[in-house]
Amino acid sequence: EKYSGQVKLTADGLNLVNYVAGLPFPNVDTKDPQVAMKIMWNWGYTHLTTDDVDLRNFDADTGAVADHGPLTVERHFLLDHFRRLFWTGRLYVDPKPEKPNPNGYRAQQGLYPVLEPFDLKGVGALGNRYTSSEKQDDSWLYLPSLRRVRRLSTAQRSDALFGQDTDVDSYYGYSGHPAWMDFKFLGERDLISCYHAQHYPVKWHDKVDWAFDDVWEKRKVYVIEGISKLPQYAYGKRVIFVDKEAWVIPFSDIYDRSGELWKIWINDMSFRKKAFEGANVIDYPDEMGFIPAIVMVDMQLEHATKASLPSHRFPGEQGWYFNQGEKAGITDDWFTVAALVNAGH
Repeated sequence: EKYSGQVKLTADGLNLVNYVAGLPFPNVDTKDPQVAMKIMWNWGYTHLTTDDVDLRNFDADTGAVADHGPLTVERHFLLDHFRRLFWTGRLYVDPKPEKPNPNGYRAQQGLYPVLEPFDLKGVGALGNRYTSSEKQDDSWLYLPSLRRVRRLSTAQRSDALFGQDTDVDSYYGYSGHPAWMDFKFLGERDLISCYHAQHYPVKWHDKVDWAFDDVWEKRKVYVIEGISKLPQYAYGKRVIFVDKEAWVIPFSDIYDRSGELWKIWINDMSFRKKAFEGANVIDYPDEMGFIPAIVMVDMQLEHATKASLPSHRFPGEQGWYFNQGEKAGITDDWFTVAALVNAGH
């Protein structure tokens, strides 16, 4: 709360003023006309990571799902790294609270390279987000088979690629910029979700193997409706559930343009100081937001994509590495198109 007293939201709700670090609006008033935007700014600026994160050695399966039955795997994906570097709001890694930032970045992220399947080997993606809402994200997709880097529009962030169900804007429950949607506050409610998963790596259910089997608990959430301002956006609206205490998104319901439920995003979360007990396992000073698994279910096609973060194929892998900076390979040059292409060769 150190800096929260000086933080303001512009009249249109699209930009923060005087933000330094931490939660922009720790005391949310549900009667505030800007309550929906303040909740989403809190989410956007109190992500599960603050300075940087490196997710390693994770995999995903996608395919048709049966009623009360297993996933019929159509494609298996193995990925090397997902990394995100925050330039502002930094709390742990020098320089803080902001890196020298002539480009005005809020964050940079990359997902590369794909290791399996063979026909997608070397594929990867990069993105830059800016502190100013007037600047759209830079997004690139590298396709080694075509030997080209494809630039993606902001609307294309909602497209599911390579036969699976997830899209970039749905990661973490919602990963778009707060300014890209018209948000409406729908109220508060209780729901059951997974915040203290005991299994790491994830334990998938024996029969319904696209659903994680773990401890669920009752939580209080804000309910926010978001409708994209982008005409080419794939979805009609999102209903986003934001935890009132942790400011994370356990679920997100995604609707098509006719108002029918289309997809559901589910996060398997585990707030803990260590990935697991053992030698050489990082012990963090605070509980960190580990996510052992994510699931996206296409309700209309009866199709799902599940990811194990990390994969069971790497015993002893911590998976998530928070606020480790260069020790975890988080360097500025990793987030360049040149590095993306080089890794895909």
